[in-house]
Amino acid sequence: MEPSLVAFVILNWNGREYTPSCLDSLSQAGVDFSQITVVDNHSEDGSYEYLLENYPTIDLVRNSSNLGFTGGNNVGIRKALEKGYEYVFLLNNDTEVRPDFLHFLVEEMETSQETAAIQPLIYYLKDRLKVWNAGGVYNSRLSLSQTVYQPKSLNASYETDWITGCAIMVRAAVIREVGLLDEKYFAYFEDVDWSLRMRKAGYRLKVHPNAVIYHEAGASSKTKKADKEGFLNPKVHYLNVRNQIYQIKKHADLPARIVSWPLHFFRFGLIALYFLIRGRKSKLAAIIKGMRDGLRTGTFQNYPL
Repeated sequence: MEPSLVAFVILNWNGREYTPSCLDSLSQAGVDFSQITVVDNHSEDGSYEYLLENYPTIDLVRNSSNLGFTGGNNVGIRKALEKGYEYVFLLNNDTEVRPDFLHFLVEEMETSQETAAIQPLIYYLKDRLKVWNAGGVYNSRLSLSQTVYQPKSLNASYETDWITGCAIMVRAAVIREVGLLDEKYFAYFEDVDWSLRMRKAGYRLKVHPNAVIYHEAGASSKTKKADKEGFLNPKVHYLNVRNQIYQIKKHADLPARIVSWPLHFFRFGLIALYFLIRGRKSKLAAIIKGMRDGLRTGTFQNYPL
């Protein structure tokens, strides 16, 4: 087992509150800072300057603009591939890891060559007995992806349909085969897309329950205090709606589209009606704009968070 085979890519966007703790937990897990690339998505909270001063041995890259989850992570993935690492681990900056988490993931990947990617079992950072993500299921007939909250096993690795972008370790050779994250997504559903592309190439995806990390969840998309629009940024709703439509276009075959189009637009309509009743005009506008841009071929505004 060689943890040094793994390159870590951590995306930082105004993450002064979280990124240092993530880096410190990786260090305590035996990860050398030389293995870590932190990609700063043009932060404005001083986090880039803080990291530059206090973590001089990490590979710190600053983008000239916010490239989103996809574009920002792709910058780090390219660097990891250029350096020749066997595995590339995308890790959210609002996570902390257990000291032994990496051992289980590397061991599984080294003994299971048909596995393209693997994820740890993810608990909430502030409620460490509650599971945030134990894998994902994908219903191809409905073009519906859902998070799993109950591990299939607590002792052995198990297969999953898709892996969250919060913490995914991917075989570098597979990335070269199936490609990088699709930057049209900007953020949200890009992990489902990446997972489906790996599975379509004939690979398996797994979760290892003995590898454990903790996640703050929504640190970059939620406000500390609710306003008239609630806690969640309206732009999140825009991206979720637009990208769900893009996902159907990209992955659903004709029989599936007959069912999935009405299903999802019914869902979008219910959400829009809810925002209308609650008087959340910005979120209502975001839903409508997301549907419009998703339907327009080639219309994908970045709409950064």
